[in-house]
Amino acid sequence: MLRDVIAYLDSVKSRDPAPRSRAEILLYPGVWSLLFHRVAHRLYRARLYFLARAVNHLSRFLTGNDIHPGARIGKRFFIDHGFTVVGETAEIGDDVTLYQNVTLGGTDPANGIAGKRHPTLGNGVIVGSGAQVLGPIHVGARARVGANAVVTKNVPEGATMVGIPARQMLVDVTAYQREFLPYGTPCTDCYDPEIQKLQSLQSEVEQLRKRLIQLLEERQPAEPAENSGPLIEERGRA
Repeated sequence: MLRDVIAYLDSVKSRDPAPRSRAEILLYPGVWSLLFHRVAHRLYRARLYFLARAVNHLSRFLTGNDIHPGARIGKRFFIDHGFTVVGETAEIGDDVTLYQNVTLGGTDPANGIAGKRHPTLGNGVIVGSGAQVLGPIHVGARARVGANAVVTKNVPEGATMVGIPARQMLVDVTAYQREFLPYGTPCTDCYDPEIQKLQSLQSEVEQLRKRLIQLLEERQPAEPAENSGPLIEERGRA
């Protein structure tokens, strides 16, 4: 038990360089909200719904995070800062990080998978501050959702989603999957979707230019051969 707690605190430290010790991490509201949720979820599964809700409301009052007792959460889950909402049928994998003001929200029960209104997050997902992930969609493992993005469709594994509505960025996943990405938001120009479109167009223009040069080079040797025919005939008559 103690070993699991230490492993969890170390996992939080690897995602947040601010704390100076494990003891300091124990003061984090995200850590306490997860602890309260473990209790509330056990009560929920035992069909003690009122008690589960009571623990949930106490947690929300003390931590600012509102995690429905029915939500299923994996190992080493971390809410950095707070004011996050997690819906009843949400499912969260291992090593997932949510920043402040994130909503894992639901849709109309009649619109989507029966009994499933909230998203499923795969292992290692990072959701940036202010992002909204809505509906019974699946966010693939190691995906990143940028700050303030609104995601309403499935997210491929390892993708980075930005914007409203969220759209996948063109940068290859190997460029950013090796290290932890704070707030799920790349902060360099090469990750800007508009710059990526411009770079893509420039690449296409360069490919067309190279192809044109290649075609011209292929035709140049053929032209003298075509013109030499009449000259050979005139010499033969002479």
